[in-house]
Amino acid sequence: QVQLVESGGGLVQAGGSLRLSCAASGIIFSLYTMGWYRQALGKQRELVATVTSGGRTNIADSVKGRFTISRDNAKNTVYLQMNSLKPEDTAVYYCNAQKHMDLVYFNWGQGTQVTVSS
Repeated sequence: QVQLVESGGGLVQAGGSLRLSCAASGIIFSLYTMGWYRQALGKQRELVATVTSGGRTNIADSVKGRFTISRDNAKNTVYLQMNSLKPEDTAVYYCNAQKHMDLVYFNWGQGTQVTVSS
């Protein structure tokens, strides 16, 4: 049974930082490109960042220079370091294994709420 458990969200002031974690189980984690996605209220879910099994990263333009994605294959965990947070970063953040573009392999977890106050 595949489980993706996100954590680390919270309420932060604009300009602050948060580090999100996603622990995966039930999969051979090291084989997958892992991604962080977010969904703001009333908007579609969007891809924020990905990291391949070999560690190559891709960051969305909207967060480039502020967010960093990384992974620890020994811990089956992917991270999202978020710096210089803006109110528009407010969303529920999810992780998943990326299949292609916005397509993912697994059911979504519960996500972790990030709220940035101005």
